[in-house]
Amino acid sequence: MSQLLETPPAPLPAACPAGPPRRSPAAARFARPALALLPLLLIGGWALTDRRAAAEGVARLASADPRWLFAAFLCTCLTWVAAACVRQGALPERLPPGPLVASQCAAGAANQVLPAGIGAHAVTLRFLQRQGVPLPRATASLALYALVRPVARALVLLAFLVAFPQVLRLGALLPGHRALLTAAGVAAVVLVAAVVTLVTVTALRRPVLGFLRTALTDARALHRRPSRVLALWGGAAAAPLLQGSAVAAVGFSLGLPLSWAQVVLALLVAGAAAGAVPAPGGIGPVDAALVVTMAAFGAPVGTATATVIGYRVLTVWLPMLPGALVLSALLHRRLL
Repeated sequence: MSQLLETPPAPLPAACPAGPPRRSPAAARFARPALALLPLLLIGGWALTDRRAAAEGVARLASADPRWLFAAFLCTCLTWVAAACVRQGALPERLPPGPLVASQCAAGAANQVLPAGIGAHAVTLRFLQRQGVPLPRATASLALYALVRPVARALVLLAFLVAFPQVLRLGALLPGHRALLTAAGVAAVVLVAAVVTLVTVTALRRPVLGFLRTALTDARALHRRPSRVLALWGGAAAAPLLQGSAVAAVGFSLGLPLSWAQVVLALLVAGAAAGAVPAPGGIGPVDAALVVTMAAFGAPVGTATATVIGYRVLTVWLPMLPGALVLSALLHRRLL
């Protein structure tokens, strides 16, 4: 009896630690097809809101020279290769060329839906993470990409101004002193606000400084490698030339009375004048500025308008469906 009383009680079974809630297989099976179909649904909604411009552009293209239109579409496809070169040049790691170009095709479709390049950067960031690139380095490569593109575009514009001085007839397009002062004031206010926010908000200071440190370190390392420098700056310089060549090819198919240099310079000037407006894919402000610039070079307004509409249909609407299909395929293969 005493032995029974002295026997310690059996320990209670330990409670199982509560793990993270497990997703149901049905929800997981439904989520991936829904993500794959989302780009197609966005394209359909966007097409309904802008169906008048699309129909007018298709009607104009029906009477155009198909050989020039094919050349314009080929230039559009080459812009994906140029973007892939810039992405590779912004990273020390070697990326697989085929999936990288496919991701830029998908990023082009996403970029037409969201403003200021957000769609393209989101797709690329997801692709880089799937390739094992750490998040700080991936975001630093996006920042380097966003910095190099406008700098290279400005250098190409300056080179065109030096190489083709005879095409300059931009007096009506140059902004006045008041517009320049307003733009400078807005830029100064934004810069001061960013500096003040960085100094006063302690929680924001450490990640921002860490990001800048990573970006500067990677930029210095990349510029010591000639292959990365060629891919980074060569691809960034080739992109506006390919875009301008696509516009010129569409214009030539419609009888636009401008030279290739004038059309490319018109696109560069229009992008510099209206590129700050955060429209999806630059559609809207860049189009209007391009029509005005080509008209200032001597093109009829109707032909310039038809050229821009045809360019948008050929380089935005037609690649949207294959771009969305590539995006869905990358999601299905878990590359995004």
